[in-house]
Amino acid sequence: MTSLGWEAEADLVVIGGGVAGLTAARTASLRGLRVLTLSKGGPTDTATQYAQGGIAVVAPQGDSVESHVRDTVVAGAGLCDPEAVRSIVEGGGAAVAALTDLGAVFDLGRDGQISRTREGGHSTRRIIHAGGDATGAEVQRALNAAGLPVLFGAAAVDIVTGPEGVRGVIALSDRGFGVVHTPAVLLATGGLGQLYACSTNPAGATADGVALALRAGAVVADLEFVQFHPTVLFTPGGLGRRPLISEAVRGEGAILVDHEGDSVTAGVHPRGDLAPRDVVSRAIAARMRATGTDHVYLDARAIDDFAQRFPTITASCLAAGIDPRTALIPVAPAAHYQCGGVVTDTSGRTTVPGLYAAGEVARTGLHGANRLASNSLLEGLVVGERAGAAAAERTGIRARVTEATPLSFPRVDRNALQALMTDHAAVVRDADGLRSAVLRLLQLLRTEPPAPATPTAALEDAALTLTARTLLLAATARTETRGCHTRSDHPTPRPTLTHPLPIRLGPDARPQLLTDPTALPVPRAS
Repeated sequence: MTSLGWEAEADLVVIGGGVAGLTAARTASLRGLRVLTLSKGGPTDTATQYAQGGIAVVAPQGDSVESHVRDTVVAGAGLCDPEAVRSIVEGGGAAVAALTDLGAVFDLGRDGQISRTREGGHSTRRIIHAGGDATGAEVQRALNAAGLPVLFGAAAVDIVTGPEGVRGVIALSDRGFGVVHTPAVLLATGGLGQLYACSTNPAGATADGVALALRAGAVVADLEFVQFHPTVLFTPGGLGRRPLISEAVRGEGAILVDHEGDSVTAGVHPRGDLAPRDVVSRAIAARMRATGTDHVYLDARAIDDFAQRFPTITASCLAAGIDPRTALIPVAPAAHYQCGGVVTDTSGRTTVPGLYAAGEVARTGLHGANRLASNSLLEGLVVGERAGAAAAERTGIRARVTEATPLSFPRVDRNALQALMTDHAAVVRDADGLRSAVLRLLQLLRTEPPAPATPTAALEDAALTLTARTLLLAATARTETRGCHTRSDHPTPRPTLTHPLPIRLGPDARPQLLTDPTALPVPRAS
């Protein structure tokens, strides 16, 4: 049994301090629940903080719920749940209004109304933004300013369950290992970008929520669909988190060109540079292979007042010695967004009573095989609010942790893991590469990894290891190209695979596909 040095109680434990987590915490608190939010980083160490483009929400004129739903479903390439898409899209207006009431300030046009831009895959200008290209930072600021209690520097280690579902959370803080007795846990941990050598995600995007959910008995799906943002600032030898060049730059007129100045997307898609992200990423990858180069260029020199419209991007470019007003911006795809995740309904319920998930970690059915640009903050706001309300289902259940198992999870060296995933499970995949990745991962699991820098780093490496095994299983089983999952050995979609591939841990603690992969388990109300 693990030695626990401290304990606490709560009606709801929220794991993650970004848009979904803080929205849920606020909602639950307003309903009288005692909420404890755990964040392993600081107040701005979230993916929300780095979101540039904006929030996709139906515009009051020249737009409709039907149009937004249609754009989302088209981008999702046959794997969206249309009812879930409609439900979340319909909730966008109220969610943004609630955020505005908290003090969030969005950019205004000359007419004094909220300004809107257009991004790839959208049929109209419906993306609201703040600070030009600092929407996520403004959303994070407004939610942080709400004054919700957050225990920073606290990592969730394991979720303890019993016959009635969730009983509590084992956590690691500066006081050591402890336990929070609670009947409800909300996972809002973000994505898995640190599975890859280059990503737009912060350092804390280590797939914690996916691993916590799997070990708690929940089902995950669609993990093979990792969206690679097509335009991330390229610098030779650059690793880790890389600044993205928002899709809104192309929405304002920038064009993608190769080293000869030729268009990268001409003839690839009717919307050209504003095609869905999977299309643009594949086009860039194909052009780089054809020309033997490691990047292409974004030409934004024709955009008036670029520095005023995109101050964050301008600063990133200038720091790399590039003036986007006068020079081409070197770009390449990098890991950006986890389209799948823990299977939930549109109120965040998972297949484990008392366990909820919202935001990037969740698979609601909104994104399908490829997320439509700027639907992520929308989902975090809408589902976060609903999940916070749904957690009230567990009030009256007195849950206590009576036993904790030894906290030792298999892990491999992170650098080696990132290398194999980048080489074999990135923008373009094939059976040989995926098989090589699996064999290499199994080999690494038989090797003692280097000592981690901190106990939290060991937990992160274990989460990345389990998630990599799960992703590789799903990517191997999906023998087709669909959305942002591209198989060079199976270049077209297969009609027999128009469904998610649900996975849970088997008795041997290894990921396994469900016996009937066409039957996605229904999340359970408590």
